[in-house]
Amino acid sequence: MRNIWLLLALTLFFISCRAQKEEQLEVPALLDKGKEIILHRKSYVVSYNQGLKIPNWVAWHLTAEHADGDIKRFASYLEDEEVPKPRATNEDYKGSGWSHGHMCPAGDNKWDAEAMKESNLLTNMCPQDRSLNSGLWNRIEMDCRKWAKKYGSVYIVCGPLLYNKEHETIGANKVVVPEAFFKVILCMQGRPKAIGFVVKNNAGTKKKDQYINTVDEVERLTGYDFFPALPDNIENDVESHANIDDWK
Repeated sequence: MRNIWLLLALTLFFISCRAQKEEQLEVPALLDKGKEIILHRKSYVVSYNQGLKIPNWVAWHLTAEHADGDIKRFASYLEDEEVPKPRATNEDYKGSGWSHGHMCPAGDNKWDAEAMKESNLLTNMCPQDRSLNSGLWNRIEMDCRKWAKKYGSVYIVCGPLLYNKEHETIGANKVVVPEAFFKVILCMQGRPKAIGFVVKNNAGTKKKDQYINTVDEVERLTGYDFFPALPDNIENDVESHANIDDWK
């Protein structure tokens, strides 16, 4: 009888560990403490860069249940009082010519009023070209919601890319304007798979399939380690391949 109870306890322990690990699949390996402030929101986690006044990355687990909802988009953008000043404000964006580019989109947060409000925090945003925001970036966001519904859930990380030694800034608080953006998506249903996108922060017609990258390539460009909680054999396999046909 003692052995049975021991076996049951061990089984429950491993199930708990596995569940906890799966819940954290979307979070990249953390950077040096001086380079990020980690903020936990209801629907996402953000690594905030105090020097740049924009996120390093934003990560979230999008489920089929959270891919739709009745909550209306929050009416205003919010200064994030959880991070030190100087920080991004609405005055920085005003008249800049750049739009408020959500990293975790409002469309992924229609399931809950608090989550929707937090999606409009400026720590979840970067200055983004308006046509990109309403064009290719929006189409990729809609694809992610479609994939969450199709597969049950997906794990997503996105953020800015900074190529140049010097960067354009906006406003009195000098909020950095990224040169490009990345997004990586992981699906664990069936045979695990992943895909990455890299798009320049400028106007112009963009076709989604021209900006597909492997997660390995996005890691090379960003210096981040995505999906580190995956077993090494799965991580190596999914991060070295990217085929949009696997997602259709």
